[in-house]
Amino acid sequence: MLNLPNILTVFRLFLIPLFVIIFFSNNEFKYIYSIFIFLLSGFTDILDGYLARKYNQITNFGKLIDPLADKLLIIVVLWCLVLKNFIPEVILIIIILKEVLMIIGSLFLYKRVNIVVSANIYGKLATFMFYLSIILLLLKIEISRFLLYIAVSFALLAMFIYISKYLKEFKYMKAPSDMNK
Repeated sequence: MLNLPNILTVFRLFLIPLFVIIFFSNNEFKYIYSIFIFLLSGFTDILDGYLARKYNQITNFGKLIDPLADKLLIIVVLWCLVLKNFIPEVILIIIILKEVLMIIGSLFLYKRVNIVVSANIYGKLATFMFYLSIILLLLKIEISRFLLYIAVSFALLAMFIYISKYLKEFKYMKAPSDMNK
């Protein structure tokens, strides 16, 4: 369990409260520092995934904690942006509901038919768009809200594709055992 990719993932978890502390500080450059912490988190996410695959250090701990760290970071950052009136609260609510639904669905699939939900291209695009829009929001660049809505759209699209794909797989995997009944 103790390998560099997992250490980087745990490090990302520690960056989340650091982001909140800096974001709400009285420091004149708090948003610039917040962007740096946010980008550092994104960089360590890419790096831990790369290292885990390259050196065959993929662990169950990493499979569980890595996406959790990603989701927590995005939700906490969106929460901070809502509290500072950068974005409407409905965006945070949509993303939290989406993530809760995905977690419940993933647990169900894993427990029932041992399917592990993996990322699709729309989920990766959503993550990229969240990073881009959040950075631009903190820099107070006008197009940032539009990009955030695109990120939310990609996140919802990814969820619907996950649901469609895994419902088909679940039905396929369940069908043979139902025939024996």
